[in-house]
Amino acid sequence: MNAHPPAHSPAHPPTHPPADFTGRVVIVTGAGSGIGRATARAFAGAGARVLVVGRRKDALDETAAGHPGIAVHPADLRAPGAAEETVEAATARWGQLDVLVNNAGAAQLMTLADTTATAIADVFDLNVTVPSLLAHHALPHLRRSRGSITNLSSTYGHRPLPGGSYYAASKAALEQLTRSWAAELAADGVRVNALAPGPTESQALAAAGLPEAVVEDVKRQEAARIPLGRRGEPHEVATWILRLSDPATTWLTGQVLTLDGGLELI
Repeated sequence: MNAHPPAHSPAHPPTHPPADFTGRVVIVTGAGSGIGRATARAFAGAGARVLVVGRRKDALDETAAGHPGIAVHPADLRAPGAAEETVEAATARWGQLDVLVNNAGAAQLMTLADTTATAIADVFDLNVTVPSLLAHHALPHLRRSRGSITNLSSTYGHRPLPGGSYYAASKAALEQLTRSWAAELAADGVRVNALAPGPTESQALAAAGLPEAVVEDVKRQEAARIPLGRRGEPHEVATWILRLSDPATTWLTGQVLTLDGGLELI
């Protein structure tokens, strides 16, 4: 039980010295809602030209609405050739690529008793293989620009998640890829970091197939366990994605930053 009242969730992002991405080109995957949408808009607000990627064009159009620096690229990134086509869409449009944000992912809930080979493959395909292929095709451009990769992990990438072990394992794999790529690419001046958010307001639980009543119950339980007394907001996560990706953050690589309201402490 929390000893203090829940921390207030700000209606608007707090004011920080803004990152300057003027003239930079950014790809943000999973940008149709939640963290991806907030991140794309934050990059555009900081002067970047942003390619937003996701399966639903209508959702991407909503992300881009009112933001002339955002271009829409509908794609199922699991499809053969989709990762290469996504990188080519950005570089053909703007002639360069400076930042790759691997945000697309699937929250797969599955107990060991219900495990199937197909379900395991599905969650690792989107959470591990897709970001790997995007990074692979982006790499020549990131080497030229001395750019960066920011991967979206989860607090459950380094803590147990009963009933969601394969999701947690896929995020653990992404964190280890982050460290290994950072060491591999340091000599090229390409930085690789990851952000591991805790429970954040998004459509992820509903997308995992949970009924609305169950989703609300899960949210209440999560908020009760978080020391700051609430779930995160997408704009709070987006703020730190920009900081990790900021070209002024010149000496930070191979790190996994947990942003979870103190959940990791308990």
